[in-house]
Amino acid sequence: MSTDTTSAPNFIRNQIRDEREAGRTGKIVTRFPPEPNGFLHIGHAKSICLNFGLAEQFGGDCHLRFDDTNPAKEEQAYIDAIKEDVSWLGFEWAGPVRFASDYFDQLYAWAQHLIREDKAYVDDLSPDEIREYRGTLTEPGRPSPYRERSVEENLDLLERMRTGEFAEGEKVLRAKIDMASPNINLRDPILYRIRHAHHHQTGDRWKIYPSYDFTHGQSDAIEGITHSICTLEFEDHRPLYEWFLDNLPVPARPRQIEFARLNMNYTLTSKRKLKLLVDQGIVDGWDDPRLPTISGMRRRGYTPASIRKFCEMIGVTRADGGLVDIAMLYHAIRADLEDNAPRAMAVLKPLKVVLTNVPEGHEETYEVPGHPARDDLGVRQVPFSREIVIDRDDFMEEPPKKFFRLAPGKEVRLRNSYVIRCDEVIKDDAGEITELHCSVDFDTLGRNPEGRKVKGVIHWVSAAHGVPMEVRLYDNLFLEEQPDRDKDADFLEHLNPESLVVCQAIGEPSLAQAAPESRFQFERVGYFCADRHASREGHLVFNRTVGLKDSWAKALKKDAQKKG
Repeated sequence: MSTDTTSAPNFIRNQIRDEREAGRTGKIVTRFPPEPNGFLHIGHAKSICLNFGLAEQFGGDCHLRFDDTNPAKEEQAYIDAIKEDVSWLGFEWAGPVRFASDYFDQLYAWAQHLIREDKAYVDDLSPDEIREYRGTLTEPGRPSPYRERSVEENLDLLERMRTGEFAEGEKVLRAKIDMASPNINLRDPILYRIRHAHHHQTGDRWKIYPSYDFTHGQSDAIEGITHSICTLEFEDHRPLYEWFLDNLPVPARPRQIEFARLNMNYTLTSKRKLKLLVDQGIVDGWDDPRLPTISGMRRRGYTPASIRKFCEMIGVTRADGGLVDIAMLYHAIRADLEDNAPRAMAVLKPLKVVLTNVPEGHEETYEVPGHPARDDLGVRQVPFSREIVIDRDDFMEEPPKKFFRLAPGKEVRLRNSYVIRCDEVIKDDAGEITELHCSVDFDTLGRNPEGRKVKGVIHWVSAAHGVPMEVRLYDNLFLEEQPDRDKDADFLEHLNPESLVVCQAIGEPSLAQAAPESRFQFERVGYFCADRHASREGHLVFNRTVGLKDSWAKALKKDAQKKG
């Protein structure tokens, strides 16, 4: 199956290529401008890959700039996590990390400039009154009674706002544009609000903070950004973005381009809702492997390459393509780990097997490839002894016709070892199976048995040599494809009670040395990652990244057959 994604649509890349070929654009400068009010998620990963990827492809620069205009919701921990996520994805920003707060002095000077040009005024209306005066989509707004204050009064009031003379909500600075505009964003938008909040970069120096709309375009202009790329919800803000550039003495004129955001089924990417899950303890922090945060995906076992591949596969368009199937994301990580993850055997639901014709104390060791197609991943030593464990799901007392695993009187091959036959089933007083007694055909190591065909192969671990470990089986956090589809319902009603199942498992000895975040294919089970937070000495924890079955690859194959 081909997984080539070079044909995935990316209208911005095509547009920049055309501009370059026509000589209309020089050096490309983009930016990734997150708010430090939460951890980044898969939607941000799409934006990161787009902005940094365009800069890489066209030999330009991409800036990392924090939009830190709301200190009440921002934390240094978020800043540190965001920087780590961008670096982990494999990208480098040009120059130092930048902050919108670096430009607060210039923004304030430009606010004064707008007042002097009679294009901004201080308004005393309350937030509710401002909403009322703004009008609706079908009715024009009304001018504020404070709209015609003099330049001198407005300059004086703004300075007194800056020094903290007024209470929060008592006054705002607004642009003077057009209260009858069909675009509500142009109906005298707010430029500054009073906030008596300590800022993580500027301390207590400022008592007023600029709005996103007043900050963003001017920050782009200061930095010489050529292409200011954002999601479609900002399309209606573009006329305001351009109005500021037209009415301020900015040093450059960036261009805003919008693209469709990522919406994925069985997933939420609202930072507010993700924070609620974290704050209520429904998940284990921002890097819980069930969350679509980059740090959560990293802890679950996703690789930077797989996330970048997924972002390339889904493409970049202006059209809202609806929900992206999460199976596409699973396909991207499976394809990566299939090629790069070493193999190991682990039994998640151990059932003891005594090999009755193997002498007490007998041991053998098999040298097994670390990966069937990768000599560079070396070999591992797999010990064999009289007592082993197999997975309970690989045994049935009364199996159906096509059950090719172990059953009373039936044979099965132990992976990389002998064929065994189940001779006896041992149960406790409650009738529960406690162990199996089996016999080994010693003539079957590396070859088929004489005169009969054994179809089944199962994984196993030597009971004497296996290492105990905790295995966490992660699944989708939500049962509903669009958990927040109904705005009037509580999205928490759709939580999947089986999103985390914990198993006390036994793994082959090679897993004892697994480094944090190392990834493996547990043969016949799935792909797993050593948890980076399992700090207790000798305590192994593995997180399931994804199972072995690839529904997306199957769908692609079926589609290709139809086209053929």
